[in-house]
Amino acid sequence: MLAQSLRASRQSLVRVARQRHAVVSRRSFIAPTAVRQADLVQEMYLRELKNYKPPQVKQTDAEGHVQKFNMPKPPPSPEESDIANELKTYETQQVDIEGQSSEGGSAVVEEDWFEEEEDEAHAVH
Repeated sequence: MLAQSLRASRQSLVRVARQRHAVVSRRSFIAPTAVRQADLVQEMYLRELKNYKPPQVKQTDAEGHVQKFNMPKPPPSPEESDIANELKTYETQQVDIEGQSSEGGSAVVEEDWFEEEEDEAHAVH
């Protein structure tokens, strides 16, 4: 009798466990998952993209947004009389050569700005 009651309770426990497992699996099958929700959003987005129609472009749409092109003024041409005068002044200039002075024949002496320090070891010997 004890064995029969144990078998009966064991069978009832297995039956209850199967029913709960079946209920849980049915509920998760019906409930939307994160992947299905992402698919819903993607489907809505693709549907809106397909239904979108861009507005028609007209010839007058650019007016007020774009300036009309005007040719720039041509640069002024140099006058040849000025060029001739400038060339003459250039030719008459005196050439400055470095190291020669216009006052006399003496050359300018350059100062030596580099100062050598005497080594203490050299000075002792």
